[in-house]
Amino acid sequence: MKANPKMKADPKADAAPPAAGASKKKLLIIILAAVLGAGGVGGGAAWFFLHGKSDAAEPDHDKKPHKKAAKAGPPVFVPLDSFTVNLQPENGEQYLQIAFTLQVSSLEEVELVKLNMPKVRSRLLLLLSSKKASEINTGAGKKLLADEIIAQVKEPFEARGEPQDVSDVLFTSFIIQ
Repeated sequence: MKANPKMKADPKADAAPPAAGASKKKLLIIILAAVLGAGGVGGGAAWFFLHGKSDAAEPDHDKKPHKKAAKAGPPVFVPLDSFTVNLQPENGEQYLQIAFTLQVSSLEEVELVKLNMPKVRSRLLLLLSSKKASEINTGAGKKLLADEIIAQVKEPFEARGEPQDVSDVLFTSFIIQ
């Protein structure tokens, strides 16, 4: 059969079936799967953060409840007047001049510490004056001292009282002479 030069070839007849329609469907399925997968992960994360820890990590209700729930928000500080104490003798007479600020959980704790400041200062003077310069002149010594200060301030002010909620000691001045 001879080709008729007057007849034009049908471009649709020679072309491959369109892949664009199939690729659009695949793309749509992939996007849909990704959105659903992300929604599942995001939904799971939202549930976790809204509902807290898993059931296995639930607190035991038979235990005594905590005095105060931890409060989210900015930290609350109680600055203390500086202390000057004689240190335990090692190489002659030495003294410590120190100033620091306590970090507490709430404004109620600030008021409680301020109302009991004579007890706080007495406890801390006894602690500080029991130290030797060699015990507190290193970074590790200062950290240990901070932990001891926290322990002293946390002690209840009243017999059978609850401990104060003190979380940190921030040194603002530390001089040994």
